[in-house]
Amino acid sequence: MVVGLASDHGGYLLKEDIKNHLEERKIQYIDLGTYSEESVDYPEFGEKAAEAILSGKCDYAIVFCGTGIGISIAANKVPGIRCAVVSDVFSAKMSKAHNNVNILALGGRVIGKGLASEIVDAWLDTEFIGGRHERRVQKIHEVENKYLNKK
Repeated sequence: MVVGLASDHGGYLLKEDIKNHLEERKIQYIDLGTYSEESVDYPEFGEKAAEAILSGKCDYAIVFCGTGIGISIAANKVPGIRCAVVSDVFSAKMSKAHNNVNILALGGRVIGKGLASEIVDAWLDTEFIGGRHERRVQKIHEVENKYLNKK
């Protein structure tokens, strides 16, 4: 498993904490930036994470901004991406088990590194259960495709 990591300046420090956590778990990751706390625009990094998944460079991605909201919106604009902002362990598990989320978004100004590590572990260790949830994820793609075809 390869996990892409991307953040803006507001999520940079939490991204660095999660890099260390992934190293402890011996999980391979790719750091897609940003590389400091200098102000940058989150849409660029949400898109980088999404592209890394679609290209096959990464299996999953975790994105970070101040709240997780802005970068998740940006990532979700890319067809085929299902990104969820999560701030608790239960939601992390359910986002993967029921929604087959391929990008997890965390808020660097919302949660601390201990909780963030627990959320990441829960998310990475949970499998999509399929079944009736597969039908629902497929319906999400149908909605996406409906609006892509209107261009």
